Amino acid sequence: MRFFLIILFFFSFTADASIIHVGQQQKFRDITSAVAFANDGDTIVVDPGIYHEKNLVITRQILLKGIDHPVLEGDNKFEIISVKADNVTVDGFRLQHTGESSIVDYAAIKIYNRRNVSILNNIITDAFFGIYAQYGINCLIQNNTLIANKTEEQQSGNGIHCWKSDSMRIIANKISGHRDGIYFEFVTNSVIWRNTSFNNMRYGLHFMFSNDDAYITNIFENNGAGVAVMFSHGVKMFNNYFKENWGDAAYGLLLKEIGDSYIEGNHFEKNSIAIYAEGANRINVQKNVFKSNGWALKIQASCTDINLSQNNFLSNTFDVATNGSLVLNKFNSNYWDKYDGYDLDKNGIGDICYRPVSMYAMIVEQNPPSILLFRSFMTTLLDKTEKLLPTLIPEDLKDDSPFMKPLLL
Repeated sequence: MRFFLIILFFFSFTADASIIHVGQQQKFRDITSAVAFANDGDTIVVDPGIYHEKNLVITRQILLKGIDHPVLEGDNKFEIISVKADNVTVDGFRLQHTGESSIVDYAAIKIYNRRNVSILNNIITDAFFGIYAQYGINCLIQNNTLIANKTEEQQSGNGIHCWKSDSMRIIANKISGHRDGIYFEFVTNSVIWRNTSFNNMRYGLHFMFSNDDAYITNIFENNGAGVAVMFSHGVKMFNNYFKENWGDAAYGLLLKEIGDSYIEGNHFEKNSIAIYAEGANRINVQKNVFKSNGWALKIQASCTDINLSQNNFLSNTFDVATNGSLVLNKFNSNYWDKYDGYDLDKNGIGDICYRPVSMYAMIVEQNPPSILLFRSFMTTLLDKTEKLLPTLIPEDLKDDSPFMKPLLL
């Protein structure tokens, strides 16, 4: 009897749901009228074309589906879609030309204090903010392409912006040309997976006060300042690719006041500084590749309990730099291509320790113009002497068991 009632309820619910068509040859020629007519559970299917809806406000639990990416035009004045209902899906539109303001955060799609919203397969161009979630819960933002072309940060918002949200899923999006590609502030228990964030003015990914999140298998390339994770804890950073983030204040990954986190399986290549850490505590940095960076690591004296092990350091100008002499971090069992020790017992581990901080790196840290003398005979001689008889470099900053060959990561 109970099973029969469940089946009856299901069919009665689906029977009430309708499919509403919008287009020049349809009953509804604009989406706003169709949304006003719709009931919870309905599907609105939009034919190809250009739609000037001003601000489309969704207050019903509906699926809004575009055929061949119909264009929603913001006319450089409006927020295009405002989602103000739970269980809404927006799938398959081209949204363009939102309004801009220094007071109002106009977005192509904004989620207002809602849960279970899905934003799928959309193309967003020339938007102030692309997709904006405030107080979103369990929302999915997947397979969207967001492209902007602003030249100044003040004129641009972020591609995907999440604020005070929980259990968000940001998956397989492509973001370029924004201020920050992806921005999290006060966001918890969320995942950022398989996104590509490139050519953004500031950060490819920007974390602020966001705890117990994970970002996995993303590509962050050629962003103005790289990726920043600040004032957060419990962050898991796995299998990401950080590349071509160059500049005086550019990093592959900036860590500031972050704790109890993991950096594992990532690839850092051709960044000014692969990882810059300040006020970072209890961080595991394992099985990463640091290749062809200016500095592989800059770890400030304010960092404690950073454990670096089983990483490959390849062709970096400087492996490690620091601004203090007290070492509260551990370097163990890494491969360093600058290591010139020996392995008499043939166990694959060097018989003498490796000191990754060179004297010249310490000098450059304190006097940046001295980089002009890089690769001169004198600096090479000083580095060799310092490694034999350490006086300036931190004596305890060393890897006691360096690998003789690169690790297979």
